Amino acid sequence: MSIRPPLVLNALCLGLVLAGQTGFGGAVVAAEKERPEKGRKPHPPVSLEDLYARLKEAGDEAEAKAIATLIERRLGRSGSATADLLSDRARQAMSGNDLPLAVELMDRAVALEPNWSEGWSRRATLFWRLSDSASAIADLQRALVLEPRHFEAWAALGKLYLAQDDKVRALDAFRRAEALYPQWDMLKKAIERLTPDVDGRDL
Repeated sequence: MSIRPPLVLNALCLGLVLAGQTGFGGAVVAAEKERPEKGRKPHPPVSLEDLYARLKEAGDEAEAKAIATLIERRLGRSGSATADLLSDRARQAMSGNDLPLAVELMDRAVALEPNWSEGWSRRATLFWRLSDSASAIADLQRALVLEPRHFEAWAALGKLYLAQDDKVRALDAFRRAEALYPQWDMLKKAIERLTPDVDGRDL
């Protein structure tokens, strides 16, 4: 769905695949794909706000992953067929290791749809691959101005800060991501590792 593998932290060393299909979240996935029977009125789609609320309240990791996947799909829609095509071509260019071309294509995509938070997040992945951490951080910050609930961008930002040994900012970013996605186990582990160094150890 993006120029990176499904989630930022894996592609940037900043993500993981959110693909669970069980529990309540799986039911949401099925409901979104299901077509109404003839003669019945279609159910209104679940709003993005509802999905974020359900993600916070998810009872287990599988349910949360399924809901997070739906959020990913929503954020991955730019609203422009042209921007989506440019992003898809950028993904192909990245797969072929043509990073300069991929950046150029994403430049065009975000110029066309400057309010598309996921577009900035995807371009951040490319800058990270080019070892341009400053530009990657700037793009993630832009993405978060546009969509403050973009948990992947928060997690990616935390990983980039951690790579710079800025543990205070890294911990803050991971905590912001966890507040949105409490069942993300990777975040819990990162927070547990960083908290003693930032907040001090209990005596």
